[in-house]
Amino acid sequence: MRIFGASLAIVAILAGGPLSAFCGFYVASAGGDLFNKTSRVVFTRDRGNSTITMLSDYQGTPADFAMIVPTPYVLKRDQVRTVDTAVVDHLDAYSAPRLVEYDDYDPCAEGGMAEPVMEPTAVAEGDSGAIQRYRGAKALGVTIKEEYAVGDYDISILAAKQSDGLITFLTGEGYQIPDGADRVLAGYIDMGMKFFVARVNLSRHSASTSQELPPLQISFKSRDFMLPIQLGKLNGDGVQDLLLMTLTRTGMVGTANYPVHKLPTDQNIPGFVREMFPDFYRALFARTVGGSGVVLEYAWDMAWCDPCAADPLTNDELKQLGVSWLKGGENAGQDAFVTRLHIRYSADTMPQDLMLAETGDKSNFQGRYILQNPFVGSLNCPAGKEYLTDIRARLRAEAVTVQALTGWDARKIEKRIRGDVPASYW
Repeated sequence: MRIFGASLAIVAILAGGPLSAFCGFYVASAGGDLFNKTSRVVFTRDRGNSTITMLSDYQGTPADFAMIVPTPYVLKRDQVRTVDTAVVDHLDAYSAPRLVEYDDYDPCAEGGMAEPVMEPTAVAEGDSGAIQRYRGAKALGVTIKEEYAVGDYDISILAAKQSDGLITFLTGEGYQIPDGADRVLAGYIDMGMKFFVARVNLSRHSASTSQELPPLQISFKSRDFMLPIQLGKLNGDGVQDLLLMTLTRTGMVGTANYPVHKLPTDQNIPGFVREMFPDFYRALFARTVGGSGVVLEYAWDMAWCDPCAADPLTNDELKQLGVSWLKGGENAGQDAFVTRLHIRYSADTMPQDLMLAETGDKSNFQGRYILQNPFVGSLNCPAGKEYLTDIRARLRAEAVTVQALTGWDARKIEKRIRGDVPASYW
């Protein structure tokens, strides 16, 4: 069995269209044109303790980058950190929908159709300027609760009495606020939310060994298990996609205020899809979710997987993502349950933030698509003739499956299959 680089495929899928999403919104310097294109969020939740790791692609230079995310509390310095992008990439690869491949064996060989051999394939406080800034903010109803440095970022935690004062303050700081921000910010202010603001410190970032912006991580305790998405719509360029990976000890995570759709999975598909798996998955996902909604792509613990698209995360990697409850031992990963939700929405859909819920369900689920390559060679034996009858039926069934999953033209699907197999097989 060969397992293809599903995470790379998904990255290509998300980067291939006008997609954008995030927990908050970007505020660009005047004249800048920023759109957050793809977002990945890891949300670790345990007994009211929340750790959110946010990684997003964006268009623009680091000089233009800043981000605002609503939070329930004032976050102290020790509640904000950066993590290695590779850890998020690893979890993405582990939980991504996967394409697996088998080869049929020679039906005329002694022993007939043997079980396929599994072959994994790689894939500055106190100065006069600062005092004036704090006083100016206060006059606008904005309180600068905390300011500190974390890695490449300068962090501010703001509280506000009204949205227009907050917008005036941010504009005075040199940022261009998206249209519609006043209404959305007002809603979060009414809820008593604070605002986590991150911007890149260019002197520290330019001196770093990596020029990529590392994921930001915040930790806090809260009764509510929710992820804000409304601010992310303000930078939205059409349809937006958000990949949410949760880690809990209790099992699968769902959304309490939106239905969760399961991917059609364990489907046999023809060999030509191998070269165009991103296109195939993009079309399949669109038919599953429609214009907007929540789709379950993966649910499994970290102890094992079948098949694995990547190795399970180590206990140290899980700890970096906020998993604090694991004990030592070989099977510690069984107490870290991964749920992967792919959320699609636009400015005029999904008007509520994501209210998440721990379901307690530890059932396994994965998006898995199977290529079973036909044997090509002499079929001059009774078992070979039987195989030929079976393979004709199988190829036709695969053509019907691909058409149903993607909506692609049936005649083009048939043409592609015919080009891959001997004429007698069709």
